[in-house]
Amino acid sequence: MDLQIALLLGQDGITNGAIYALLSLALVLVFAVTRVIFIPQGEYVALGALTLASFQAGKTPGTLWLLLGAGLAVALIDVAGSLRSGSRRRIPGVMLWNLGYPAAAAVVVLLARPVEWLLPAQVLLSLALVVPLGPMVYRLAFQPVAEASVLVLLIVAVAVHLALVGLGLLFFGAEGSRTTAFGDASFQLGSITVTSQTLWVLGSSLFLIVALYLFFGRTIYGKALRATAINRTGARLMGISTVLAGKLSFLLAALIGAFSGILIAPITTIYYDTGFLIGLKGFVGAIVGGLVSYPIAAAGALMVGLLEAYSSFWASAFKEVIVFTLIIPVLVWRSLTTHHVEEDE
Repeated sequence: MDLQIALLLGQDGITNGAIYALLSLALVLVFAVTRVIFIPQGEYVALGALTLASFQAGKTPGTLWLLLGAGLAVALIDVAGSLRSGSRRRIPGVMLWNLGYPAAAAVVVLLARPVEWLLPAQVLLSLALVVPLGPMVYRLAFQPVAEASVLVLLIVAVAVHLALVGLGLLFFGAEGSRTTAFGDASFQLGSITVTSQTLWVLGSSLFLIVALYLFFGRTIYGKALRATAINRTGARLMGISTVLAGKLSFLLAALIGAFSGILIAPITTIYYDTGFLIGLKGFVGAIVGGLVSYPIAAAGALMVGLLEAYSSFWASAFKEVIVFTLIIPVLVWRSLTTHHVEEDE
């Protein structure tokens, strides 16, 4: 390996690591707030990328039907709950968000011909279809068992992952897709060429990380999420809705996942099940951070990206094994240095 190859591999590793960092931050956020090890995080990557690819191909994305179906299911459950509890004032808001919003999205997708839109508008419409699935999935799958053990929540997460992968295959088929790059420019830095799409990935990842930092430190909702992550019972006693905190954390996770998929879709071919492997690599970064520390999780994700890149040169057939083997020493070290407590404590 000479210096030029090392620099090229480093560029690929940092680019991939930036995406893994975003996903690891989303995983840490969801686990800290809801205690859910969110296995389906990678599915939002695939849904975001394939939705944009469908728009650019002039097709109606299957995520529209998923949004309509999930909205209808949530509306039926919430309306029935409101009627049983006598809280009829909630019904208009439930109907507007879970039925009115998906219906409006369907009108735009079916009548406005998104294939003729500019790329930024297509990206926003793709996010508008995928991101609301986050809180809807939380309402349908996790809110009813929010107080269950971590193991039960993990089993539910695996079930949601399998369901979303199956729906992805049904809606988008087994063929892979790529999308149009955000720009065609390229820049020469010494002996390596940096494309504008790589700069978009790095810049967008840095922007999202800074935005999340400001959100948690400066906004009332961010502080509510931090309080819920520190002590759920104490947050509830202080008037913070843990249900709202759970939905908001899933909303942010869906936003990060879908936008990450849109960023990498011009670089690599995305299939219906591609997100699972990408999400697992973000999970490795989150494990390095102990599912608690955001900075350490981001640093761990960057390390995963670099390790994957250089492993592909020395042992390409075993690069995935090498990346996932990283979990073992991290878990052993944490097992030896962390004080163990029962979950009820």
